[in-house]
Amino acid sequence: MIGGANVDLKARSAAPVVAATSNPGSASLTPGGVGRNIAENLARLGTATTLLTAIGPDALGDDLLAATAAAGVGVSLVRRSEVGTGTYTAVLDDGGELVVAVADMAAVESLTPAHITAVRERIAAADLVVVDGNLLPATVTAVLDAAETAGVRVVVDPVSVPKASRLAASIRRPLFLLTPNADELTALTGQTDREAAVAALHECGAQLVWLRLGPAGSVLSTPDGAVVVPPRGGTVVDVTGAGDAMLAAFCHFLLTGATPEQAARLGQAAAALTVASPATVRPDLTATLVRSTSA
Repeated sequence: MIGGANVDLKARSAAPVVAATSNPGSASLTPGGVGRNIAENLARLGTATTLLTAIGPDALGDDLLAATAAAGVGVSLVRRSEVGTGTYTAVLDDGGELVVAVADMAAVESLTPAHITAVRERIAAADLVVVDGNLLPATVTAVLDAAETAGVRVVVDPVSVPKASRLAASIRRPLFLLTPNADELTALTGQTDREAAVAALHECGAQLVWLRLGPAGSVLSTPDGAVVVPPRGGTVVDVTGAGDAMLAAFCHFLLTGATPEQAARLGQAAAALTVASPATVRPDLTATLVRSTSA
């Protein structure tokens, strides 16, 4: 896993949010970051995972590194940046839905193509490489080059609309899987028609495009056609980390023999389990739990 690691500050309003004023509520500080969250979910599901990211030379970085290692993620490739550990500050409404978030990812953006070149052998030895859009485009390109040379499948998570926009040129090449939401899909392609946008990504080289639609579920587009993956029902406590769990479960079950469609359905179940928990990464997540939820 190559991508972002940061500390999440999540503030949740106790009542419907009123803009431009103070809202009563609660707050929590937890380990986060798309890449780090995916890596932790993979480890909890039972897939051996190493994380390449950058954190700061500070107490937040110390705590983040310790928590990630304690969850079973390999951290030997984590480097220390000269800038502070990244943060993700999210405001949630009283129903647990995201209102707005601000990400400070300067630490992970310090990763350069040279850092990727230094670990090309580790990339070549991987069964699957997952990279997130928190990396700068040149660094993402270096990851894709290394994986393509070694014949390793690559999954790209765009992360957000601004980061999808800056990645648009980098991902126009053969890829195993792209995982945008509807807005990121438009940012990647410049097209507002979903079918046309997905087709454009396939034409650029993406074998699979997994369009994530939040509460409406998802659509997995394959060379054989599109498969609608319905959402799993349940209570929403906190939506933070749902997409990370969804992608991690997809990767885990794919690597253990599931078809892409089966893996997507299991990923949807992992997302449902995660939104039902106050934790960004559900601490009791297991492959058995995901399978039982998906049944």
